[in-house]
Amino acid sequence: MTAKVSQGVTTVIVGNCGISASPVVLDTAPPDPLNILGNRFDFAFDSVRQYADAVYRAEPATNVAALVGHTSLRVATMDSLDRAASESEIAQMCEILDKALSEGAIGLSTGLAYATAKQSTTSEVTALAKIVEQHSGVYTTHLRDEHDQIVEAMGEAFQVGRDAKVSVVISHFKCAGMKNWGRAEETVGYLQKMALDQDVACDCYPYTASSSTLDIDQVTDNYDIFITWSESHPEVAQQTLKEIATKWQLSLVDAASKLQPAGAVYHNMHEKDVEHVLQYPDCMIGSDGLPNDEHPHPRLWGTFPRVIGRYGREKNLFTVGEAVRKMTALPAEKFKLQGRGIIAEGMYADLVLFDPNKIIDRATYEKPFEPADGIDAVWVNGEPVFERENGVINCCGRFLSGATSSHLDT
Repeated sequence: MTAKVSQGVTTVIVGNCGISASPVVLDTAPPDPLNILGNRFDFAFDSVRQYADAVYRAEPATNVAALVGHTSLRVATMDSLDRAASESEIAQMCEILDKALSEGAIGLSTGLAYATAKQSTTSEVTALAKIVEQHSGVYTTHLRDEHDQIVEAMGEAFQVGRDAKVSVVISHFKCAGMKNWGRAEETVGYLQKMALDQDVACDCYPYTASSSTLDIDQVTDNYDIFITWSESHPEVAQQTLKEIATKWQLSLVDAASKLQPAGAVYHNMHEKDVEHVLQYPDCMIGSDGLPNDEHPHPRLWGTFPRVIGRYGREKNLFTVGEAVRKMTALPAEKFKLQGRGIIAEGMYADLVLFDPNKIIDRATYEKPFEPADGIDAVWVNGEPVFERENGVINCCGRFLSGATSSHLDT
C-alpha cells in the first residue's frame, strides 16, 4: 500500500463503481470492467467474511472498508449481463447483499455506465438499495452517464436514494466530454438543491483526466486517449490511441477494437469544472486509483497532496483545514466509519504529519509512480507505518466493518 500511505492515506474504500472482489468467485476471465481488479484468480472470495479474513491475514498498511459491487452481484447470479435481471435474480442478489452487509460490507456501489450493468433497471438498483438501508449502509454510484445525460443520471441516483431511504454518494463527480465542459455550475447546483431534502454527497479527484478500461463508446478525436495497457497488443501501450491508429492506418474506433481488452486515460474534463466540483462543501476527495494498471493515472500516487498543495495552497480554492476535512471528517461521516476522521480523545489514532508549505504531488502522466513531497510520517491505529526517509516501516491496518456487521473490528 505504498502508493496510499506515502500520500497520507490511512483508510481505503474498496469495491467502488460496481466492481468488488467479493462476494464472487470466477472460473473464467473477468468481464470488463471487473478485469480492473485482476484476473479470475483474484476473485476468490465467495463471501465478505472470507475477504475480511484475508485482509486480517494480509495485515495491510492501511485500514480497509469494503463496498459490494452491483456488477459483481450480477456476475454471481446471472448467466448473461446484457439484459435486466429477472425478479428471481434480483431476489438472489438481495440475499447475497444482505449476507455481505451482515458480514462487514459498508454499502453497495454501482457502475451503471458499464456494459455489464447498463441494462439493469432503476427498480433493480432500488431493490438492492433497500437492503442497504436496512443495514444503515451507503449507496455509491458511478452514474449511468457522466457525459451528455449527466443530469438525468443524477436524477436516477437521487430517486434511488429517496425510494430506498438510503444515503447517496456520487463517485468521481465530473462533467465529461467537450460538449459538457462548463456544466459544473449546473450539476453542482442540482446536487446542492437535492441535498436540502435528502442525504446526498459526492467525491472527486483533482485531475482533468479519467481512467478506466478502454470503452468503444467513449472513443473520440475531441481529446487525447492514452492507452495504458492492452492484452492483445501490449507492444503499443503507453501511446495515444490516435498515434496507434495512425501507425495501423485504422480509424480510432477500429484501433480501439483491435486493442481490446485494454485500459485508457481519457483527457475529457475542463479544469474550471474540476475546480468548481472540488469547492463544493460536501465534495469528498477520492483517488479512484487503479493499482493493477501497468501505467496508472497519477491519481494513484498523488491525489491527496495535490488537493492540499495545488488547489489549496497554490490556487487558494480552500484552506488547508477545509482540504483536510474533505479527506478525513467528511468521508468518515458519509461512509459511517465509527471512531475515525477527526483527532480527538477516544478516536482511533490514524494520523498524518505533513508540512503544509511543502506538500505536493510528484506523480505525472509520464511518470505515475513518483511519491509525493511533504509527508513526513503516518500512523494507523496508533502505530507508525510510514516515514519519509524509510518508506513503509510497519503494517497494522484493519478491516473496518459496517454498522450492523457481526464481523467486528479487532
